[in-house]
Amino acid sequence: MTQDHTHDIDPQTQLHTTYVYGPVPSRRLGVSLGVNPLPVETKVCNFDCPYCECGWTVSDRPAGNMPRFETLAAELEAKLRQCQAQGIRLDAITFAGNGEPTLHPRFRDLVEETCQLRDRYAPQAKVAVLTNATRLRRPEVRAGLQRADIRQFKLDAGTEAMFRRVDRPYGQLTLARIVEDICAFDGPKMLQSMFFRGVSAGAPIDNTTPEEVAAWLGHVARIQPTEVHLYSLDRTPAEATLEKVSRAELEAIAERVRALGIPAETF
Repeated sequence: MTQDHTHDIDPQTQLHTTYVYGPVPSRRLGVSLGVNPLPVETKVCNFDCPYCECGWTVSDRPAGNMPRFETLAAELEAKLRQCQAQGIRLDAITFAGNGEPTLHPRFRDLVEETCQLRDRYAPQAKVAVLTNATRLRRPEVRAGLQRADIRQFKLDAGTEAMFRRVDRPYGQLTLARIVEDICAFDGPKMLQSMFFRGVSAGAPIDNTTPEEVAAWLGHVARIQPTEVHLYSLDRTPAEATLEKVSRAELEAIAERVRALGIPAETF
């Protein structure tokens, strides 16, 4: 697949300019068609991670309207038809985009519609959702995630203090609550964890210290995911003073995950 999809990204804001983008070669999911169920003019998330490639979070509520279900469904079907006509074999259809995808009010319906369109046009593809796991207490969000084939829950910190710096949550969200909710989720679950160091908000930040990694491993052992994906910076982060962690360091952490009997991959 040799296609240029830089037109799907605004060069200034780094936001996706369409609701369906790609297909793109994903480091973790193969050839993936992206679904962005969020506004194209602003990031909408209840985290404000300094490493985010979509820039800083202005609000956890959209300034404008969320894209309509009908609009998203029509764009996805058109893109799937195009991929089918061009002979592009998709490995995944992935909910991600300009923030936290489960914030869309019809998230469950979107996943259901995506699964039905997948069955029609790309039956080999897996429907995946990348989520920060903050809305698992909402029945409609859980139902949508259970309908997906792959759910990757974010877990970037071991301690509450590091969580507040690495993920910068809005409202009353806590790491303890998120870990508890992931543990309680009924279904196979994968974890995705970003490791980095550098300077954020004028102070050193590093979630690879022995203390942080030990605490993080404790959460991993409790959650018992089917697999853990460890990665570091790949694109320009919101905070320009952050530094990428080497593949060797990621592998060292991954080995400790594997020692728990849990598969782990680095990217």
